[in-house]
Amino acid sequence: MIPSPQLQTLKAEFFRALAHPIRIRLLEALVDDREVTVQQLQHALRINQPIVSQQLARLRAAGIVVTRKRGTSTYYAVADPLMKNLLKVAKQILNRRLSGVQTMLRELKDESRV
Repeated sequence: MIPSPQLQTLKAEFFRALAHPIRIRLLEALVDDREVTVQQLQHALRINQPIVSQQLARLRAAGIVVTRKRGTSTYYAVADPLMKNLLKVAKQILNRRLSGVQTMLRELKDESRV
């Protein structure tokens, strides 16, 4: 069965929401902790508060992170614990890809010695 255009669009929007280096860093930090504040993320990742807030807002709008208010603090967490698996699989794919590049670099160095 061929997926509907609406489903393909939904998938593309999901991956588009992930398509920023800071958002990936935020998610990697969030999957390791249960809930964290903007200030905790800012401190851990050494990123300015407005940038952290802006990128978290994008992830929240996409339904990838959720928030919980306690007093004056807002706590962020991943909406689905499977996000940890997604990031793990992505790292494995990139590791395989980069391993191939390393092999080619070694071959290139060996060629230049001849």
